[in-house]
Parts: sequence; structure tokens; C-alpha cells
Amino acid sequence: MLYWLTALSDGGDVFNLFRYITFRAGGAFMTALIFGFLFGPPLIAVLRRRQGKGQPIRTDGPEGHFAKAGTPTMGGLLIVGALLTSTLLWARLDNPFVWLVLFVTLSFGLIGFADDYAKVSKQNVAGVSGKVRLLIGFVIAAIAAAWAAYFHPPELTGQLAFPVFKNALLDLGWLFIPFAMIVIVGSANAVNLTDGLDGLAIMPVMIAASALGAIAYTVGRVDFTDYLEVHYVPGTGEILIFVAGLVGGGLGFLWYNAPPAAVFMGDTGSLALGGALGAIAVATKHELVLAIIGGLFVVEALSVIIQVLYFKRTGKRVFLMAPIHHHYEKKGWAEPTIVIRFWIISLILAMIGLATLKLR
Repeated sequence: MLYWLTALSDGGDVFNLFRYITFRAGGAFMTALIFGFLFGPPLIAVLRRRQGKGQPIRTDGPEGHFAKAGTPTMGGLLIVGALLTSTLLWARLDNPFVWLVLFVTLSFGLIGFADDYAKVSKQNVAGVSGKVRLLIGFVIAAIAAAWAAYFHPPELTGQLAFPVFKNALLDLGWLFIPFAMIVIVGSANAVNLTDGLDGLAIMPVMIAASALGAIAYTVGRVDFTDYLEVHYVPGTGEILIFVAGLVGGGLGFLWYNAPPAAVFMGDTGSLALGGALGAIAVATKHELVLAIIGGLFVVEALSVIIQVLYFKRTGKRVFLMAPIHHHYEKKGWAEPTIVIRFWIISLILAMIGLATLKLR
């Protein structure tokens, strides 16, 4: 919205600053951060009052989790509210990719909100049926995939780009739509599975989003893409402003989610943020790089898949408990140890993912 102040500029005044994505990204970050600090306490107070017993705790979970009984959930509302406000304020609202990532984020956030509400109101960990969540998620992802394909340059429409290999493209044709759907839904649910310890999910999400934001800014500038020899996707640079809002809102949330958490992100936040990561990857044609940058989420999801399939086949378990962060809890690792080590892993993977821009 503030971008339109450039209409008042003569090219040499303060209004000219609003032309620059980096300046507006800084504004989005500060806006979201202040939003988090201002609205965090009253939101937590409302959630605590409305939810009573808070998020239900799994009876088969690690024993240390029973001490968290009564902690309110749906804290993802703070993150989503912060990034929505900052994006609408600082991004160019005529950019289709901005609306794409907002659409996916808000839509998956609504799915998560419904799931959180069902869990809290019924005091049951089941929530909304997994099949229903997946069905709605795939419908949202189908719209987003078609949206992205429509606004991609003609030479990239339906194409799958490969990291490291210069100019390597695989023409998926109409199969790009289901592929992109899997990326978005898979990302949303992988982040959802990772959200099991205080502060565990939000920092890796911010790290992955920052890396994807840098990629979006890069592939949205023809001078950068020419130098790095990556595919140019005009318009994606504005996604950096959305990412800045996500990181600012995420830091504001982490202030209250740091151990011991005053509020949980809930599915409201984890599904929204995971869907956002998938949507950014699809928009920027870096779906495969997402698997590297978000490798921690991939491992968490794979641990659940492996556990379920192996148990159905043999009646035995590979891990003491899945997702894998619970396995380490069962082995006696302290919660802060797991969280910080997983943060370190996510940072390393993000750096590797960013390196693919130059390794051609």
C-alpha cells in the first residue's frame, strides 16, 4: 500500500525510498515485529481465558509434556496477523505472487484454526479428520499451482528447474499442477509435524523463509539471474516483503513461545507457515531446493512415514516415538538441547540451499 507513495516522488525525495524492495522489506519486518510485541500479551490473555484447559496433551507423549497442560494454543494468529498487516502495508498490491502466498497462508491458517478449535473445544487431540484436512489442502494447493503456472513466464510454465545444473529444465506439462500441489501440502504438513517443542518449529521456519526470500529477490531481478545463470521469474522479488513480515512476526511470537512457552503456535500457525514455504518455492521455481532448505521438516515427516509403515508391516517401531524430535526426548535429551541442535541443522541446510544459486 505504501508503495503508492512513490507517485508523490520527484526522484530525489524520501518518497523515492518506497520504490526499493529492500527498504520496504525492512519496514515490513519492523511493522510485524512491533505488531507481535504489541498484540502478543492481549492475544495470549484472550486465548487463555477462552480456552480454559488449553491445548490437550497426548497421553502417550513424553512425560515432560504433562507440565505444559493449560498452555493456550492458536498462537499462530499472532504470526499470521503480523505478516498479513505488514505485507498489505508495504508490498505492491498489484503483484500476483504476493496474493498467491497470502492466499495459501491464510487458507491453510483457516484449516489449522478449525483443527485447533476442534481440539480445544472437545479437549481431544484428534481435531478435524486428517482426510478432510488433506482434501481441503489439496484443493487450495491446486488453485495456487494453477495461479503460479498462469503468471510464470511462458518458457517456465509447466517446467521443473533443477538446482546446480545450469538451464536444466524438465517439462512436466500438466503434471506440474499435481507436483506443485504435493509440494505445498507436503510442506504445510511437514512443518505441522515439526511443531512439537517450545520454539522448535518457528526458528527453522524463519531460517527457511529467509533463504527462500533471498532466492525470490534474486530470481526476480534480471541482472542477478544473468550473473548467476538462474531462471528469471519477474515479480517474485516482492515476496521478500512477505518473508520479512513472516520473520518479524515469527520473532515476535518466539518472544512468547520461548521455553517455557506462554502460548503454542498450534496448527493455525504451523499449517499456514508450512503452506507459505511451499507456495514461495513454487512461485520461484525452486521446489527441489525447498527440500534442501527445509530438510529438517523433510526428516521430521519421513520419520513419521517410516514409523507408521514399519509398524503396520512388522508390529515394531523404528523410533522410540515419532516425529523424530520425540525420539530424542525419549532417549533423555533435554528439550532445549533438541531445539537448539535442530536450529543449527536448519541453518546449515539453508546455507547449502542458498549455495545452489552460485553452484552452476
